[in-house]
Amino acid sequence: MVLTIRPQIRRIFTSSAFARPECRTLLVPESKTEQLEQKTHRSNHVDMLELNSQLKQLVKIGNVKDARKMFDEMPKRDEVSWTNMISGYVGVSDSSAALALFSNMWVQPGLCMDPFLLSIALKACGLGRNLSYGEVVHGYSVKSGFVNSVFVGSALLDMYMKVGEIEKGCRVFDAMPLRNVVSWTTIITGLVRAGYNVEGLRYFAEMWRCRVQCDAYAFAISLKACADLGALKCGREIHTQTMKKGFDENSFVANSLATMYNKCGKLDYGVQLFTNMRTQDVVSWTAIITSYFWTGQEDHAIKAFMRMQESGVHPNEYTFAAVISGCANLARVEWGEQLHANVLRLGLADSLSVGNSVIAMYAKCGRLASASVVFHEMGRKDIVSWTTVIAGYSQAGYGEEAFKYLSWMRREEPKPNEYAFASVLSVCGSMAMLEQGKQLHAHVLTVGLDSEAMVQSALVNLYSKCGSIQEAAKIFDVTKAKDDDVISWTSMINGYAQHGYYHEAIDLFEKLPTVGLKPDSVTFIGVLAACSHAGLVDLGFHYFNSMSNEFKISPSKEHYGCMIDLLCRAGRLSEAEHMIKSMPVQQDDVVWSTLLTACRLHGDVDCGRHAAEEILKLNPNCAVTHITLAGIYAAKGMWREAAEVRRMMRSKGVIKEPGWSGIEVKNGISVFVAGDRSHPQGDEIYSVLELLDSKAEISTRETVLH
Repeated sequence: MVLTIRPQIRRIFTSSAFARPECRTLLVPESKTEQLEQKTHRSNHVDMLELNSQLKQLVKIGNVKDARKMFDEMPKRDEVSWTNMISGYVGVSDSSAALALFSNMWVQPGLCMDPFLLSIALKACGLGRNLSYGEVVHGYSVKSGFVNSVFVGSALLDMYMKVGEIEKGCRVFDAMPLRNVVSWTTIITGLVRAGYNVEGLRYFAEMWRCRVQCDAYAFAISLKACADLGALKCGREIHTQTMKKGFDENSFVANSLATMYNKCGKLDYGVQLFTNMRTQDVVSWTAIITSYFWTGQEDHAIKAFMRMQESGVHPNEYTFAAVISGCANLARVEWGEQLHANVLRLGLADSLSVGNSVIAMYAKCGRLASASVVFHEMGRKDIVSWTTVIAGYSQAGYGEEAFKYLSWMRREEPKPNEYAFASVLSVCGSMAMLEQGKQLHAHVLTVGLDSEAMVQSALVNLYSKCGSIQEAAKIFDVTKAKDDDVISWTSMINGYAQHGYYHEAIDLFEKLPTVGLKPDSVTFIGVLAACSHAGLVDLGFHYFNSMSNEFKISPSKEHYGCMIDLLCRAGRLSEAEHMIKSMPVQQDDVVWSTLLTACRLHGDVDCGRHAAEEILKLNPNCAVTHITLAGIYAAKGMWREAAEVRRMMRSKGVIKEPGWSGIEVKNGISVFVAGDRSHPQGDEIYSVLELLDSKAEISTRETVLH
């Protein structure tokens, strides 16, 4: 019944009612209304296009303040308006404002998310290291299906890499249904910047096998991985591909190529590439200057820096950071001060890289007060800033100040890392501050940094220098299972050598090849010192010769010092003197002092006189040299010569510095100098000493009477 009625209803509804004149007149106003609405809609659409275009232009030139004012005053905002404004904040690295605006948009009715907007929000999360917000956006992307977009996938990957969640980033990449050159370059960049250079090159090789067309950035980041690994062969292969693809003339790739060759020890190749560049920009100049510093050619680096400015290329913060660091290595504080003044004038002092380099320069040059001033004036401080100032005080032996900065760092952000703890543990070892070192050891265990190679090495060094060899050996037994850590082995070898365990030091050195490790220059200092103290001359020369012949390590003045000490202890003074005169490194007063001390021990007047003359050429007012030479003369009954040396001391006004000693009481170090009564508790101390002295006298009398 229902089916039979429906055609009739349809006919009634579609009958020619519209043909009736009165009905047609009723519809005329409605038609005009529709036209008016369409015209208004078109007008509004044109207005929105114009407004969004103006907003985009303000964002493009970086004028975010005016852009936000315009955005707030807009009568209506669509998805394009919000996207423009959020991308503007991301463009000026204001991630907080970008995410706040994105959150506001999220709750606005009638607005739709799209892959491009989500990728911008994820970029803001990566920029601000905001992992929790990024994971929320990730969850929404999965729920909405936008995660399959190559834009969102690449942005997610980039976000996880920037916040240090490398494994999550790799999982995102592996799950991506579509990947483009941006996706591949993002994962390679994230891995390389996190130090996973081998893995980065594996992904680059996979990218190549997938026939994805590499761009300049993919080639450049892969060359950086080769540079960091010292993988010259791989770098050359990539160089060949850049030439085939025509990217070798791209400034970005050319600079990476030059850096790769420089870091792989082929500085002449790097210089040639730099010379052949069509445009030598600030990056090129900075790379070549840095390479000169890396290879110890500081003079060439300074000259290149001067040529750079003469060519009209202005140094940036990275150039200044490299050159200031070079001044620190040269110990040319006057140059460093001039460069510091220059960066202040140019407004580059607020750069973290520059500020950290200035702190390091002053600290290495012994100007710790200046380093502290620069540190306190820094508007921003990162982990490097804190670690540099702590290391500066630690290496100079100012344990109390180093502890203060470490405590301050623990209260602030960022939290201390392995470098900061290792520096303070080292100063504890140098100053025999065992109790403070134990407290720091406990804290390191609490924060979970006890497994770091640098911390373990510092702990071995701490306990061995404080005489707790058994404790040092316990820590070493835990670390030696790590076959890639030569640092702890070196610390233990040096610890054994310093405390008379010579055979243990040599046995440990001999075990290095069995665990796949190669000794470095510091390791050789330890084993040579052990040979010296044990009187093993032939074995010492065997190790010394193996440095250059087998391990390709050029002996430094420290190694020559160990060999000279070895010969002196064995009484072979003429050979020691010959080695001093023939060694390729610059002679200093330390090696001559070693020989002079041996001459006093063995009674060699002529050799002692010559050694003293060489020391006084370098340091005319050395009191110890005068006294030692006078002692050599006196031991041989040469009283006139001894008196002449002492007369010379008086005429020069040379006075022997008084000896001092220190003792740790209740977490404080008390220093005592011979003849000095300036200690705050001096009166009480001397009262007790007098009491002890009187008791000693009474005891002596009683012994005599009995």
